[in-house]
Amino acid sequence: MNGFKKISALVLPLDRANVDTDAIIPKQFLKSIRRTGFGPHLFDDWRYLDRGEPHMDCSGRPINPNFVLNAECYQGAQILLARENFGCGSSREHAPWALEDYGIRVLIAPSFADIFFNNCFKNGLLPIELDSKIVDQLFNGVGPGYKLTIDLQTQIITTPSNEQIEFEVDESRKYRLLNGLDDIDLSLKHADKIKDYELRRAEQAPWLFSS
Repeated sequence: MNGFKKISALVLPLDRANVDTDAIIPKQFLKSIRRTGFGPHLFDDWRYLDRGEPHMDCSGRPINPNFVLNAECYQGAQILLARENFGCGSSREHAPWALEDYGIRVLIAPSFADIFFNNCFKNGLLPIELDSKIVDQLFNGVGPGYKLTIDLQTQIITTPSNEQIEFEVDESRKYRLLNGLDDIDLSLKHADKIKDYELRRAEQAPWLFSS
């Protein structure tokens, strides 16, 4: 998992509430369990004028000129600004996979669906919950070239006018993101203890290990 410490990046404003995971990555793409290749299909139904299918070449597809993701001024954005209850709907882990594969590293909203919120941390994304009034202020200020600096270590967001906004993050999740550790990585940090336990267990109950 890619670690996260600090970025200064363009903000992509998605001014919609209750964006569900089927909008983030439609159901037909769930056939794949690879974590890569979903970026071109992020928000597929809103982004293109035709129906997307797995493994198709998206370079020549007709795009929706009115969808913010297609605006030239927001290309390369790594911070997604959204409204409340982002990531609701089904619990598909493909949703954070698609966001990460597209290049999004931080999501800011007044609230997130619980399972989506947890899945973000497990896949190297930083979801930040802010008061809806602060989110309103950010939407009022955002536009072409608008950047925010996100510092996970200090838990501070800095706006272009040098206003600083503090945000909360669970200490264990913060540790995992700062060090790029997913669930498997955390387990492997105790590999020696696991090996020692297995050796002792094999001596105590050899019948469990017999072939």
